[in-house]
Amino acid sequence: MLIKSLNKILFLFVISFLLNGKISYCQSDFIVNKSHLDYLYKDIVVDGKEMAIIHIYSNAPDYKYVGDDDEGYACVDDAARAAIFYLEYFKAYNDSSSLYKYYNLVEFLLYMQSENGFFYNFIWEDNSINKTFKTSVAEANWWSWRALWALTEGYDLLMTPEKDRSTRVKKSISQIIENIKKNISKEKSEVTIEGIKLPDWLPFQYAADQAALLTIVLSNYYQISEDKDVLEYLNSLVKGIMMMQINDLKCEYNGAFLSWQNEWHGWGNSQAYALLKAFEVLKNEKIKTAALFELNNFYQRLFEIEFLSSFSVSKTDCNFEIIKSNKFSQIAYNIRPMVYALLEAYKITSDISYAMQAGQIAKWFTGKNPAGEVMYNPHTGIIYDGIENENLINKNSGAESTIEGLLTLLKISQNQTALKSFQSE
Repeated sequence: MLIKSLNKILFLFVISFLLNGKISYCQSDFIVNKSHLDYLYKDIVVDGKEMAIIHIYSNAPDYKYVGDDDEGYACVDDAARAAIFYLEYFKAYNDSSSLYKYYNLVEFLLYMQSENGFFYNFIWEDNSINKTFKTSVAEANWWSWRALWALTEGYDLLMTPEKDRSTRVKKSISQIIENIKKNISKEKSEVTIEGIKLPDWLPFQYAADQAALLTIVLSNYYQISEDKDVLEYLNSLVKGIMMMQINDLKCEYNGAFLSWQNEWHGWGNSQAYALLKAFEVLKNEKIKTAALFELNNFYQRLFEIEFLSSFSVSKTDCNFEIIKSNKFSQIAYNIRPMVYALLEAYKITSDISYAMQAGQIAKWFTGKNPAGEVMYNPHTGIIYDGIENENLINKNSGAESTIEGLLTLLKISQNQTALKSFQSE
């Protein structure tokens, strides 16, 4: 215990020392440093079962843990994403400690699954589950899809000789898949908002961003199960996402997939990546064409204007009009989905321009952003929570920003073309 306490004190001292001034960043310093995420990670024991959590917030200047009075101190949303990072880090570097963390975070996800098959999101400091707050109830929402994402990404590793865990993982996946099938409507109709026809069968009132995450997990699930019933639901989600793409040469944001109703927002905008993942299952060229249309048009425009936070549109006849547009705030969760989509496009097409573009967009972390500030400290692993405006950086470093940033940088590091582009001056 004394050694752990001294290590934590030393860690906080180093962070405080390094952050007295601005971070300097040399491209030769590049490393995927998971030290801060390891600091947010914590092994716990609940009812005799070993598992792990990720602290949700860590605030400057000392980066002590911070919880939330309404929600709790840890959640499935962050644990699932961290599990995926540790899984990918293990695959990249054969790091046994990361595999250990992945397994323990999976145990936490299993602990958080409700009898109804969905997942609760938050836990309190005493490790009891928050079952009532609106961002924590066990329902068809982000945290349930993310839990399934983490379980399906590492499915082969979870099917180990440890039969107890394998059995529980299979049961968990089966329960949530059955719920997904019940929640994707087979009846298809359209609604019109601001002149735009939208698919009413997507989750959460025409939410293409949630549909994208569902598309990713169902694509994963089909590849591990070959459950042909899933293909109908996958096709349904894909059709809905594609309906929400702007196709208007006169529109500045031509090619963008709307996120929710008539709004686009940068965070979690994984539609292009999801379509490319679905293309690998469904083999429908129209799906690939739609995804690449966003990458070739909208992504390029986002890079030119140093990114956006959100915008909303209306449509008259065949023309889209921008109602409002917000540049801030910008967060790591805006950047990671773009990099994932570009590198998936490179994987499918072998067109190096996509990998090069991924490297350029990832420079957001090293100062190619509206504030001209380095957002990732390679010496500590801290990734700032966001850019509030050209002159203000949110220097907190919570779980979401840390994990989304590390996922981005790890993905870049595994592609030599993207890495070379990222490291270019």
